Amino acid sequence: MAVIIVNNRGVQTTVQDLAGRPGLWDVGVPPSGAADELTFALVNAAVGNPETAAGLECVLAGPVLTCDEDRLICVGGAVRNATVDNLPITPGMVVLWPAGSVLDVGPLDGPGMRGYVAIQGGLDVPRVLGSRSTFILGGFGGHDGRPLADGDRIPLGRQENLLTPLSVELPTMSGSWQVRVIPGPHGAPEHLTAEGVDTFFANNWIVDHRSDRTGIRLIGPTPGWARTDGGEAGLHPSNVHDSAYPVGGIMLSGDTPVIVGKDGPSLGGFVVPAVVIEADRWMLGQLSAGDSVQLVPVTQEAAAEAIRSRRRWLTDLRQDPAPVAVSTGTPERPTTLHRGDPAGPAPAYTIRCAGERHLLVEAGPAELDLTVRVWIHLLAQALRDDRPAGVIEIVEGVRSLLVAVDSARIALTSLAEQLAFLAAGLGDPETVVLPAREVVLPIAFDHPEAHEAMRRYATSVRPDAPWCPDNVEFIRRVNDLGARDDVFEIVQAATYLVVGLGDVYLGAPVAVPVDPRHRLVTTKYNPARTWTPQNAVGIGGIYLCVYGMEGPGGYQLVGRTVPVWRLSPADEQPWLLRQFDLIRFTPVSAEQLAHERAEIAAGRADLKTAPATFSIADVRRIEQEAPVEIASVRARRRAAFEAERARWGA
Repeated sequence: MAVIIVNNRGVQTTVQDLAGRPGLWDVGVPPSGAADELTFALVNAAVGNPETAAGLECVLAGPVLTCDEDRLICVGGAVRNATVDNLPITPGMVVLWPAGSVLDVGPLDGPGMRGYVAIQGGLDVPRVLGSRSTFILGGFGGHDGRPLADGDRIPLGRQENLLTPLSVELPTMSGSWQVRVIPGPHGAPEHLTAEGVDTFFANNWIVDHRSDRTGIRLIGPTPGWARTDGGEAGLHPSNVHDSAYPVGGIMLSGDTPVIVGKDGPSLGGFVVPAVVIEADRWMLGQLSAGDSVQLVPVTQEAAAEAIRSRRRWLTDLRQDPAPVAVSTGTPERPTTLHRGDPAGPAPAYTIRCAGERHLLVEAGPAELDLTVRVWIHLLAQALRDDRPAGVIEIVEGVRSLLVAVDSARIALTSLAEQLAFLAAGLGDPETVVLPAREVVLPIAFDHPEAHEAMRRYATSVRPDAPWCPDNVEFIRRVNDLGARDDVFEIVQAATYLVVGLGDVYLGAPVAVPVDPRHRLVTTKYNPARTWTPQNAVGIGGIYLCVYGMEGPGGYQLVGRTVPVWRLSPADEQPWLLRQFDLIRFTPVSAEQLAHERAEIAAGRADLKTAPATFSIADVRRIEQEAPVEIASVRARRRAAFEAERARWGA
């Protein structure tokens, strides 16, 4: 078998393919794949590869490679200094890479951020969860789940070209970008003021140096908020009850816009005022620190014409890419396709566009209502049972449902009509009994790794944040508790209902106490942390999360638990928790937790579970047993919440 040999890895070189691994967004597995999907598709097609073939993506500086067999290659993106045996090669041009010669991709010194190398036959690394793409944070895909290292040997696929090799015209790189977006699904007047929306689109944003494949952070003015807080979802007006993000969605993480990338999180609790159109998503892979970005709002019709032009470009590589107008009319508000009035057991709901490839259903008022959560689950199940061709993802949130489509196969208007039809036929969520499990997780409160995350944040991000230096003390204060240990006692006493999966990746649960007396109220970091230990346990708003892997995050940390994701050849389903599981925590020492973590990671142990059920009747029973105490706890915590916000204002 032919191989390429890595002589110098460059800064960060990974194996990627075009499609990535769609279909797992609902359990927190990002699609991954080439960040600049347009350039990747072009250079891959240039060497005659099918669109499923894998190639190389590199950042800042490319690798130095040799091959033991003659192959055709094509480079693109930010690559401008590539050579074969010191002879320059032109981006977009197909050239022969003779066996034994040295391909030096060279420095990627801009404009642009990422370079691509397509090799005839593609890279024959194993598929993991359906894709060869590397997901570095998750440690899987590509070559052993990591960037390439010196001495690596990567097998090549057989030369069974389906297409004729042909040099291609590549997209233009720049340090100043106009990125077209569709406003919504969130906006004015519910979340932002009209002036705030105008400023959001009029401003020239600067790309922050802390941007990566998970998301592009933008530097600019503070958003013009139309409200003072997110209520039960958190102290900051950016906070919403956990809802799924589209790739290319621009979430406001506190006051910072972050464009969700190919390795981004699927579920979170932040407002999304705009979504990058499909035809411009390739630009997200090329935005470099210091670049300027203008977000240009366009209509659904303009977005549709832009992606049709893209498809024509990729279908006929001989034609020059036709320019597409930046805007054909400026939409003022998110596009609402359907409103459902409350009728019988059904809540009021809206169906809005989230870009031109996603619909977002939001139900009930902007507060936690487990009856609404069950209704959302019933709607998701009905769509799964009657799934039209072209539906790619179905992701449940707390009071929302995000549906992603292949825009070439199904129109959002048709899907909205089907969702409205299904909603009209759902059963009464008050009477449904859902199968569940009781899951007991060990937890080490005050785990050293949780405190390390707090320390890093205070040192490098925001030392004056009110949750610094101790998240637990902050939770105690905003919930009017007498002692720090009271926080731990409440977490230990609570039974948490899993109302979402994939909140901060890889099967990570977002859960809420079934008993309202155990619902601690806090807020998410603003700005978010850049590092969180794997399986840290945190609270944001009234929700608890177990982090599926190491990465960024914003929940206030209280401890650490065992893995909730285990990917091995023996595990067909690597996520260990399910929707509507009932979680209880048992305190253990950090040393005991380390042992249990190792046992589960090695496959020698599993989560401790027992069959159970969940129904709204369980919640009603608690509400009827202690109505006065529940009301008192809510009032006291709301007063402490308001006092904390007043301290921020002062």
